[in-house]
Amino acid sequence: MRFASRQDAGRRLGEHLCQQGIAVDLVLGLPRGGVAVAAEVAHRLHRPLDVLVVRKIGHPWHREFAVGALAEPDVIIFDETTLAEVPVPRAKLDKVVAEEMARLREYRSLFHGSDLPVLRDKGILLVDDGLATGATAEAAVRSARRQGACRVTMATPVASTSAVERLRRVADEVVTLLVDAGFEAVCQYYDEFSQTTDEEVLELLHAAALRRD
Repeated sequence: MRFASRQDAGRRLGEHLCQQGIAVDLVLGLPRGGVAVAAEVAHRLHRPLDVLVVRKIGHPWHREFAVGALAEPDVIIFDETTLAEVPVPRAKLDKVVAEEMARLREYRSLFHGSDLPVLRDKGILLVDDGLATGATAEAAVRSARRQGACRVTMATPVASTSAVERLRRVADEVVTLLVDAGFEAVCQYYDEFSQTTDEEVLELLHAAALRRD
């Protein structure tokens, strides 16, 4: 299974969710790429769209290699197995966490302004464009729980087997169009996978708000 773009993936995921009868109150995309998918899902489910800001905690010596994740407002998780296999001096890890927390606050201010979404007692659908390790998605699920969501569903077009297993331990439900045991990278499932910009995220949020008014 391949997707022409994040928009195509979102339309197909949204249709699948409709067919499954998934009931939610609010759709939250994980910035930035996940918001493009979430916008299509929210449109098809006729539900409001917002974001839940997450950040990957990269290894100090190889920042693309995730050893944990952050989610607004104050969730921090570490992959203890990975850190045991690839030890990191605590001071260096703390420095990375501080840098990513600062970036998370910047994005939170950019995407939310002063109006944070209310999650208490709501059914929340979290959406990303793909799950490789599932670290940031797990942080997002834990954040939604901590903010009082009554039900948390994680949805994505494609995921690794290990990521789905990981998310099933923390989410009420995990929905994906494709689970691939040979998963290597999210981009391999998309014909077009350019980086989503901050401006595009803001445009998607604005357009979704206009449709709801």
